[in-house]
Amino acid sequence: MNRVVVIGAGVLGASVTYHLARAGAHVVLVEQAPGPAAGTSGATFAADVAHLKTPYAYHRLNRRGSEGHLRLADELGGPGWRHPVPHLQWADDEDGRRTLRENAARAREWGHDCRLAPASALRDLAPAADPAACAGEEIVVHGGGAWFDAPRFVRTLLDAAARRGTVELHYGTGVTGLSRDGERVTGVRAGARTWHADTVVNCAGPGADRVAALAGVRLPLRRVPGLIMTTRPLPGAPLTAILTVPGLDLRPTADGGVLALSWEIDARLRGADAGLPRELHRRAAALLPGVARVGIADARTGVRPVPLDGLPLVGAAVAAPGLYHLVSHSGVTLAPVLGELAAREIVGGTAVTDLAAYRPDRPADDAVHDENLRAMDRRGARPSAAVHDAEAQAEV
Repeated sequence: MNRVVVIGAGVLGASVTYHLARAGAHVVLVEQAPGPAAGTSGATFAADVAHLKTPYAYHRLNRRGSEGHLRLADELGGPGWRHPVPHLQWADDEDGRRTLRENAARAREWGHDCRLAPASALRDLAPAADPAACAGEEIVVHGGGAWFDAPRFVRTLLDAAARRGTVELHYGTGVTGLSRDGERVTGVRAGARTWHADTVVNCAGPGADRVAALAGVRLPLRRVPGLIMTTRPLPGAPLTAILTVPGLDLRPTADGGVLALSWEIDARLRGADAGLPRELHRRAAALLPGVARVGIADARTGVRPVPLDGLPLVGAAVAAPGLYHLVSHSGVTLAPVLGELAAREIVGGTAVTDLAAYRPDRPADDAVHDENLRAMDRRGARPSAAVHDAEAQAEV
C-alpha cells in the first residue's frame, strides 16, 4: 500500500487526500490550523470563472475542474457546496466594454454559454441590484457559472476520505522538518512526531514555498493578499448572480448575504485596516441597495498562492524526489481535476501527460499567462513587503 503524507487541509489537500484514499493509498494529512479550510480556502471568493481563463489549455483544465465538481457531487451526495448562478459583467468605459465583448466572443468560440444582453436584463437576472448602477447599455451574461462553499467542500471530501479507514487527519500539527534519505524526501516531522512516506504532497498554499525550502527547493511563487467581506442576510430579494463590475466583485452567500472583494482595495492592504471592510460594504451598497440596510457579518484577509506565471505547480522537483507539489491559484475550481490527476501519478508511479505543462521545474518568470490574473495585477494587487515579512515568519 502506498504511504502518503499530505501537508495542508485546504481544497487541494482535501481533494488529493480523497482521491488517494479512493485509489487505495494510506494517507496521513497534517494541518497546522485547528481544523480544515482555516487558511486561504476559508477566505476566498470561490467562484467558477473557468470561462475567463487563458490560454486555451489552462481554460480546458479549469473546465475539467468545473465538471469534476459535478461528478464529485454525484459521488458524495449530501448538502451541496456548488451553487449555480449566472455570472454578469459590465464595464464603465468604452475600452472596458470592447475588452468584455472580445472576451465574450472568445468564450463562445471555446464552447462557453455566453451572450450580450441589454442592461435592462439586470432586472430579471439580479433583481437585488440597482439597474442605475450599470453605466453601460449592455451586460455580458455567462451561463453555467457557480459559486462554491469552499469550507463545506473541504469537509465533505475529508469526511468521505476518513470513512474509507485508511486516512489519518491531524490538525494543530505544524510541520517542522522533512525526513530525507540522500536527496529523496521520505517523511514529515512535526515536533517530536515523524511520519514516514513513499510520497509527501505539499499542499500548503501560501506556505508551500517554505515547505519546499525544507528540501532545498525553490518554488516560483508569490503571495497576494485578498480581503473578503460578507454581509448579514439581505432583506427582500437575495442576490441571484455573480457580479463582476468596475472595482468590485460580488456573489451570494449560503445564508442570503453577500460576499464582496475588490482588487483595487486589495492593492491597499497593509496589515490590519478596519476601514477597508467598511469601504467594501459601501461599494456593495451602491450596487445592491439592500446591503445598506444590513451590517458586516465578517471580514478576513486570505493570502493567495500565485505561481509567477499564473499556472499551477504540480509534481516533484528533480532536486527533491519524493516531495510532490500541488499549488495553484483558482484552487477551488481546479481541486477536483488536480487532486484526481495527482493521485493517479502518485499511486500509479507514471507521469500523467495532462500535467506536463505544470511541473514546478519549468522556467517561470513574471510573464503571467492567465488574463484574469493579468487584470488583477493591472489593478495593483501585488504583495507588499509587509505581507512577505509576516508570512515568512509564520509556521509551516
